[in-house]
Amino acid sequence: MRTEPTPVPNTENGTDGLPAGQPRHVSPWTGEPGTVGTVAVVGMGKIGLPLAAQYAERGWHVIGVDVLPDVVAKLNEGRVHFDEEPGLAEKVAAAHAAGRFEATAVHRDAVSRADVVVMIVPLMLSDEQEPDYRIMDRATAALAVGLRAGTLVLYETTLPVGDTRRRFGPALEHGSGLRAGDPDLGFLLGFSPERVYSGRIFRDLATYPKLVGGIDAESGRRAEAFYRSALPESAEVWLLSNAEAAEFAKLAETTYRDVNIALANEFARYAERMNVDILEVIRGANSQPFSHIHQPGIGVGGHCIPVYPHFLLSRAKEMEIVETSRRTNQDQVGHAVKIVQTALGGLEGVPVLVLGLTYRENVKELAYSRALPLIERLAFHGARVSAYDPLLTAEEIERCCAAPWPWGEPAPFRAIVTQTADPLWRQLDLGAFRELEVLYDGRNSLRELALPDRVSYFGVGVPSRVRRATVAPTGRS
Repeated sequence: MRTEPTPVPNTENGTDGLPAGQPRHVSPWTGEPGTVGTVAVVGMGKIGLPLAAQYAERGWHVIGVDVLPDVVAKLNEGRVHFDEEPGLAEKVAAAHAAGRFEATAVHRDAVSRADVVVMIVPLMLSDEQEPDYRIMDRATAALAVGLRAGTLVLYETTLPVGDTRRRFGPALEHGSGLRAGDPDLGFLLGFSPERVYSGRIFRDLATYPKLVGGIDAESGRRAEAFYRSALPESAEVWLLSNAEAAEFAKLAETTYRDVNIALANEFARYAERMNVDILEVIRGANSQPFSHIHQPGIGVGGHCIPVYPHFLLSRAKEMEIVETSRRTNQDQVGHAVKIVQTALGGLEGVPVLVLGLTYRENVKELAYSRALPLIERLAFHGARVSAYDPLLTAEEIERCCAAPWPWGEPAPFRAIVTQTADPLWRQLDLGAFRELEVLYDGRNSLRELALPDRVSYFGVGVPSRVRRATVAPTGRS
């Protein structure tokens, strides 16, 4: 049986590094208003580390857990191992200096000292497009051996519906010898999906409602109390009826986006056939408040939208719209390659430049990036593919997928294909590419770019003829 929380005095000088009037650090933490405790965050990646920094900023003592020794070493010096997230380095340094942040590679050590454990390690797809649990299962088994009675375990990694209760609950019980849902002799268990966007995580944490669901009422109550104490004061926390509702809500919101984008891509293909500008069509349609058509593009990348619909399909194969939409978005690369191939009369031996290798501009991450199948498909048809991405070194580009192109260097490319919407592309002087014939704008972000007369522009649902009709002549040759 856990004892009542023991307050740690909070004086004017701050024994816990916080000014007077801030939450009291107690041990053990049981969710009482105005108190904080110790939280272990398992997974110090691009979501886990910002979460840890946020919790520490609100007064929680944070133990970051990661399997990479170099990551742990840097964090224990108050330094971050990636720098794309605005404000992250400063928050980690401040938390470390205040004594509220440490890191370890030993799950048992962190979990045995924690009142709350937040799991945020990857759940990817197998080659068969099924959930690949290897990383998640290992992390769960590792934390189970350190689990102590009364601890709250929260999964933030997006999961198939039912996994928190039916897969990971039993695994934690087996590894710990404790019973899920027992606040005194066992442990509490809940799910709360991360709903943030790389590059603006701290803003999103303060803006989007935090969805929470437990496997029982007490688990849900404790989880709600944790997030109210650990997130920005402006953040709403919504307690849903159970863990399954929270799991499903995350899958529903991301799958909605995939389905909507697929619809936009189908509209775009029809617009190309009819010589209509799809962006004009969408703008007109969305002027009606019940229409929310997304933007078409060369495909959908990243850890979320290409992956989570498959989590639904793994348990509900009857969802035909979801399956069709996923296939439609995957096929956008082939559609783009066919347009370029047709415009050039073939790709055998043709030098082609691909701009943007990461799944999204300003995020150094290749996960499910559509640049990879794009380059593979171009090469399959005989093209000699070069690539550039401002976030990647020449060595990284060569190791990843293509011959690196030094930015601004004249080259005999006959086609340029953009896979991200990086504003840098607008600085291109296409007149310097004397053999260029085709620009394929995979994100419809270069409609205003001045083109030499010999270069044909193709956007997604924006035929060349429409583009030339809507852009005023620049006089450039």
